[in-house]
Amino acid sequence: MADKRVYFFGGGKAEGNAKMKELLGGKGANLAEMTSLGVPVPPGFTIATKVCGEYYKSGGKWPAGLDKEVDKNVAKLEKAMNAKLGDPARPLLVSVRSGAAISMPGMMDTVLNLGLNDKVIEGIIKKTGNARFAYDIYRRFIDMFGDVVMGCHHEYFEEKIDAAKKKARVELDSDLSADQLKGVVEEYKKVYKKHVGAMFPQDGRIQLKHAIDAVFGSWNAPRAVKYRQLNKITGLLGTAVNVQAMVFGNMGDDCGTGVCFTRNPSTGKKEFYGEFLMNAQGEDVVAGIRTPIELKKLAKVMPHAYSQLTRLMTRLEKHYKDMQDMEFTIQEGVLYILQTRTGKRTAEAAIKIAVDMVNERLIPKKEAVNRVTPEQLDRLLHPHFDPKAKREVIAKGLPASPGAAVGQVVFTADVAEAWRDKGKKVVLVRKETSPEDIGGMDAAEGILTAFGGMTSHAAVVARGMGKPCVAGVADLSIDYNAKKFAVGRITIKQGDWISLDGSSGEVMKGQLATVAPTMSSDFNRFMRICDRIRILGVRTNADTPEDSKRARQFGAEGIGLCRTEHMFFEGERIWPVRQMILAADEYALMLRKIETAQNANEAKAAAKEHATAKKQFEGALKQLLPYQRSDFEGIFKAMTGLPVTVRLLDPPLHEFLPQDDASQKEMAKRLGVKPAVVKEKVAQLHEFNPMLGHRGCRLAVTYPAIYRMQARAIIEAALKIRKAGKKVLPEIMIPLIGGVAELKMVKDQVIEEINAVFKEKKSKIEYLVGTMIEVPRAALTADEVAAEAQFFSFGTNDLTQMTMGFSRDDAGKFLGEYVAKGIYAADPFQSLDQTGVGKLVEMGTKLGRSVRKKLKVGICGEHGGEPASIDFCHRVGMNYVSCSPFRVPIARLAAAQAAVRNA
Repeated sequence: MADKRVYFFGGGKAEGNAKMKELLGGKGANLAEMTSLGVPVPPGFTIATKVCGEYYKSGGKWPAGLDKEVDKNVAKLEKAMNAKLGDPARPLLVSVRSGAAISMPGMMDTVLNLGLNDKVIEGIIKKTGNARFAYDIYRRFIDMFGDVVMGCHHEYFEEKIDAAKKKARVELDSDLSADQLKGVVEEYKKVYKKHVGAMFPQDGRIQLKHAIDAVFGSWNAPRAVKYRQLNKITGLLGTAVNVQAMVFGNMGDDCGTGVCFTRNPSTGKKEFYGEFLMNAQGEDVVAGIRTPIELKKLAKVMPHAYSQLTRLMTRLEKHYKDMQDMEFTIQEGVLYILQTRTGKRTAEAAIKIAVDMVNERLIPKKEAVNRVTPEQLDRLLHPHFDPKAKREVIAKGLPASPGAAVGQVVFTADVAEAWRDKGKKVVLVRKETSPEDIGGMDAAEGILTAFGGMTSHAAVVARGMGKPCVAGVADLSIDYNAKKFAVGRITIKQGDWISLDGSSGEVMKGQLATVAPTMSSDFNRFMRICDRIRILGVRTNADTPEDSKRARQFGAEGIGLCRTEHMFFEGERIWPVRQMILAADEYALMLRKIETAQNANEAKAAAKEHATAKKQFEGALKQLLPYQRSDFEGIFKAMTGLPVTVRLLDPPLHEFLPQDDASQKEMAKRLGVKPAVVKEKVAQLHEFNPMLGHRGCRLAVTYPAIYRMQARAIIEAALKIRKAGKKVLPEIMIPLIGGVAELKMVKDQVIEEINAVFKEKKSKIEYLVGTMIEVPRAALTADEVAAEAQFFSFGTNDLTQMTMGFSRDDAGKFLGEYVAKGIYAADPFQSLDQTGVGKLVEMGTKLGRSVRKKLKVGICGEHGGEPASIDFCHRVGMNYVSCSPFRVPIARLAAAQAAVRNA
């Protein structure tokens, strides 16, 4: 069996079965299975998928011995049908179809009616007395063989049949007479000879050889390759080739063909769904040559065939325990099933079918969670474009945040907010975004950037907001001064309408109609099934009460990451932040001068200057305190009874300062300093690699008062909300530590401030202090770190770039090539690098728990919402994952699937 390449099915017996999809492809495996079940399937044979790989390795040649195996199985087929390939008296006609292990509908080639030639046609006419049928299938075969196998375009043949219909003054192909179709056949032969450079082949064996080659060749056709890329289909051996005896739906009025589903693939409703045509072949139904008829009307046209078909549909669905997509043909009143496969379905249908099949006790709950893909759920949660809408695609980038956005183009955050306040819908277009753009991003319907990757600022924030985002559009040439961007010869000005598809990365000119998502009762029931099965907790990344409420509605069990820096950009609070930054260096410098003074006079002078700087610095922090406290009150209230992990200030200070001259002058005027002072401060804070610079806990080492203020705001807010009768579970997270010494220093300051609040308020509350593990050294010394940290949260965005040596904002320019060439299976910023970065995560978890057995461990990078990364987190034994609000249901599903997969 190891050398066997061809598998026969027919006469109620088959050499394969449904479990052999990897070898026989989905179509071949199911044909074998149905044959064994006694379903009326025309006999045939399947050339295994492994042969496709051999075909390509040998430069498009058949492996040794395949021709003999094919001949042997052709002989078996001839015996089963009592017919012979090329015999005019007993002609055997076959179809040659593709079939990979995973269904790729319409992506590869099919040839029907193979075996026809001039002599066979005469034999068919003599045998059937139906000349019209004979010439109809002959002209179809010449067309399909010429187009699919020999590359003679279908349009050349269409021109001839259109001319024949025009001359005969008829509209449909089926209205042409036998003589007229005979004329079409002769014209088709001329077309074939002109474009192929040879006569149409009359030998059935040669036809079969060429058709098998064509099916193998279609495996690497551009559309098939693209389909596998889009659907992330990898690891397949190739396509199988299915050679099957033809049955005909176009022999007369007692013949027909159709496609049917055992349930509605759009809604999931339990109803027989499909279309058929009488006196037609299969391509007539799918190609739109004639308008198909609704399946239920077959009950009136051919009651017996319909009754038999519906019984088989019910039987096959129960056998396969999933919705089936079936093709059938009725020849002279006799029903044949040509194919069955698991039916493609919409996200809404997938959820309904999974829930209904559990209720029908057809499948267990653990199977139901695998019937819906995370990608389907993702599409369901975001508005999407009306599939009927016509798209004028002008550019394509990375699908950074899913959903559909339509708006007028603006180029600055200020304009975005101003236009939004006037009731306009806008799309914010930037070369790249920064935290300063947060207001404009919030105001925009969607975000478009020329630079950045899937975890760039624009991508991360957009996903958190549930906003569509297309990032890294390399062809985008933005001119801020002229307020326009160009893509090739197309220019879009401020105020022009564009549409963004964050699910595909497409940028379109004009306004496309969108369809809003709706959460059905089936959706809620499905998510409850997921929650019963999963082990991992699911939290959210949320910075506002609104995000918190939304995430909780989606099923979040707490906040795993609350970024405090985004709060600083709201309203007027940016000004005390900037005041603090101007005073910060002077404050720290004078403090060091006091500590290093050589005498009393130096110390006195330094103390005087320090007092002034301290007044400005701490005065700014005092202004920020009520803002921060109010923010946390809203979040704690929204997350009553659930844990909230607050990350203390993380980004470098330069991100809070304006970069352009006009804004710098405005800042100077507002804060009462000279523009040169602001410009100097911006230059002073510039870093060559800010992601590795003065940020995170490093800021607290230099400016401890910042984290003290934030710790006070958190605890004061928690005490206030608890006093109102609500349960609060605050967790304070110190970012970017490289080792235990940094953590201990900063943690001690934070706890000291918290104890001061307890003393002032004469009240206490339970809280945790933990850390983000995002520097490789912290993971390597996690046993030491765990002695001080009550929880770990792996920040895998930074951990990935520090471990792999990539800048996450710049690597998008070339990482796609790394993936395409197989260096990485996926972009490591989108899906966790489990063998490298993952090893650090696993090591850090084990080391931490070796010191603190019940150490709570989570992940809060963008990987927390990515299914493959969630599976890894489950296997490592994490307590929870944390992700953007709109990805919470996806994480719940992925966590359930991980529990089933790794049971």
